[in-house]
Amino acid sequence: MLPFLPLVLASLFWSGNWVIGRALRDVMPPVAMNFWRWAGAALMLAPFVMPRLAGRWHIVARNWRFFALVGGLGAALFQILVYVGLSMTTTVNAVLMNSSVPAFIILCSWWLEREHATLRQIFGMLVSFAGILVIMKRGDLATLLQFDFKPGDAIILAAMPVWGCYSVLIKRRPHEFDGIEFLFVLALFGIASMLPFFIAETLFFRSGVLTTTTIGAVLFVSLFSSVLGYICWNKGVAAVGANRAAFTIHLLPAFGTLLAIIFLDEHFHLFHLVGFVTILVGVVLATSARPPEIPSE
Repeated sequence: MLPFLPLVLASLFWSGNWVIGRALRDVMPPVAMNFWRWAGAALMLAPFVMPRLAGRWHIVARNWRFFALVGGLGAALFQILVYVGLSMTTTVNAVLMNSSVPAFIILCSWWLEREHATLRQIFGMLVSFAGILVIMKRGDLATLLQFDFKPGDAIILAAMPVWGCYSVLIKRRPHEFDGIEFLFVLALFGIASMLPFFIAETLFFRSGVLTTTTIGAVLFVSLFSSVLGYICWNKGVAAVGANRAAFTIHLLPAFGTLLAIIFLDEHFHLFHLVGFVTILVGVVLATSARPPEIPSE
């Protein structure tokens, strides 16, 4: 059990981000929330990583297009879409839909890597999408053919292929950097890509409300969801192997649902269970021939 503990903690830390994103929707706009999250993570990592990067910034400069792309997708766009979606839908809906990420990674691999799809993968993808539809339509089978989805659910769904593309692209990361160094550089490029949007959001829309609660929440997601979650996942994968670790990725929606019920007074309905099980069946079918990737935070 102990070798799996870091993996369990990673899912718990990541699920907290989804709950906090929903809880702060009225006091912390999405770009500001994500900007300060990654700024906090970068500041926490800097004392440990900066000395290790001394004399190696030319590698970053040489690969700046890659870092700009993955930082813009993984650190910026994906999480901003999640925070926007959480402002309009429940955490339970969002984290259960997030369980479809492995299927989207396969879809993005077909697109970016020109990998050939098997009939099993295609069928698994279709099954997972059916589960997503059940959740998005709140189990109302009579309206499944009507494309009048709730905006928040649609935005959460739009975030899934963004993470899928990011997960495929990071396979190309420079081999000179280890996991923590890569995370730090990723955070820097994510912050840079968000800066103009953060300024525009603050000047023309609304700014975040700085209170003890919001500052504490941002520090939590910076430390636990951005830094420790990543470290725990890497440690767990090293201990038990990627294939065995992959089975723990669905603890994130399980933890997220439980935390949302406890702290946000949300409710878990039968259609959530049906949709979640359907998504999992599709994911198992689609990924049984290949190891699933790292889950979304």
